[in-house]
Amino acid sequence: MPIANKERLIHLGLAVIAFSSLLFLGLITFFLFMEGLPVFQYVSIKEFFTGSNWYPTSNPPEFQIFPLIVGSVAVTLVASVIAIPLGVLTAAWMTEVAPAALRRILKPVIELLAALPSVVVGFFGMIVVAPVLQDVFDADIGLNLFNAGLMLAFMSVPTICSISEDALFGVPKSLREASLALGATRWETTAKVVIPAAFSGIGTACMLGMSRSIGETMVVLMVAGGAGIIPEWIFDPVRPMPAAIAAEIAEASFRGEHYHALFAVGMVLFLFTLAFNCVAQAVSMKKA
Repeated sequence: MPIANKERLIHLGLAVIAFSSLLFLGLITFFLFMEGLPVFQYVSIKEFFTGSNWYPTSNPPEFQIFPLIVGSVAVTLVASVIAIPLGVLTAAWMTEVAPAALRRILKPVIELLAALPSVVVGFFGMIVVAPVLQDVFDADIGLNLFNAGLMLAFMSVPTICSISEDALFGVPKSLREASLALGATRWETTAKVVIPAAFSGIGTACMLGMSRSIGETMVVLMVAGGAGIIPEWIFDPVRPMPAAIAAEIAEASFRGEHYHALFAVGMVLFLFTLAFNCVAQAVSMKKA
């Protein structure tokens, strides 16, 4: 077969694969909205998003997801406050300070942490972290907002660190040398030259880390406490949106009110995740 024909076949195959990915994503999105939108036959849009009562088994059932949204946002913020500084600073240390031999060992190890099953992380949070939080902070329950945020941060750090390290490593060496030649210290060069130059990559890493936090299911199901309330303190139990879906979908009758309400929660979660990824895309395209 002529080389030109082989290249055309390869291009066609790649185009089919790419189109298939878009097609499957479109079908999933269509199914999600098809099953979620009917909930607004039972509850108004305003009440669904702003109400504070999520009681699917009451008579009549109440589907108001504001506490679930607050729970998801809260655990994501706590995880981000912990994971973003830790991930970015670890990446900066690996790029600017650590010897090359040590960096070649640490980078695969950090990336390997991302492969830990979420159920293992959640089990660790339940068995080890929860009793410590109760003893040290005198919390009423160890399964709470802070525990969930801490475990999500542990899962987000490898993503943030790995992508940030790649972004920092891609900064031209000439920028560092110019800064050092002008009398700046290594710390000043890192903080005022290297990190700003890699801002788009670091911002993308942070957005992707937050996106993983808000969409994680098993960890928040196991360690967040499962209370569908608006938290008033960092050690209050919460119930993020993924936990509500995972805990209740098996009990919902097929295409009943509860079923459609859970799909509507998934629809909202999908929009949150889509927003994070759009922001990450915008940040990655921004020139430093």
